[in-house]
Amino acid sequence: MLRAYRHGLFPMAETRRGERLYWLDPERRGVLPLDRFHLPRRLARTVLSDAFTVTVDRDFAATIAGCAQSAPGRDDTWINPQIERLFSELHQLGHAHSVETRQHGHLVGGLYGVAIGGVFFGESMFSMVRDTSKVALVHLVARLRLGGFRLLDTQFVTAHLSQFGAEELPRDDYKVHLAHALTVPADFAADPDPAALAAEIHCLAER
Repeated sequence: MLRAYRHGLFPMAETRRGERLYWLDPERRGVLPLDRFHLPRRLARTVLSDAFTVTVDRDFAATIAGCAQSAPGRDDTWINPQIERLFSELHQLGHAHSVETRQHGHLVGGLYGVAIGGVFFGESMFSMVRDTSKVALVHLVARLRLGGFRLLDTQFVTAHLSQFGAEELPRDDYKVHLAHALTVPADFAADPDPAALAAEIHCLAER
């Protein structure tokens, strides 16, 4: 799995109940530039409010399970039980991470992905309450910026991600950026300094 990611490949199942995994290497790759991340004003107010709390790696299994579930507008997903097992193993090895959004202590949204070198490979996100996956994304970006990451891979560009400044790169260009970012000794700390994290989020909100 890690070797495939280092070469720009990522796995997907055809459906939630599909039994085969496919390795994808799209001609155009979605990325979210960390130095040009756009935080919409309305969302900034939500992130800076006390509406939600955000945790990291507290419940990876529940986060990937949330991403695997169907939702309004998404009848099926590409996360089958094998995907859940493989990424749970990567999590146990310290390579896969979850960012969880909570309301009154309950998990209501989040995302997960894989960190290698200075690259975070975003895999999937889910939301049970409005904006909760977006709140997790903002916290992820702040954490990656603090940790010295250079590349946030989103696989594809969606309307959901476009509002934050996501863009597509041709495959060859992406792999040049990937090769460089993999050499960066970034740190996905589970508990960064709270004051520094809050300051980074405020910085994103003021841009």
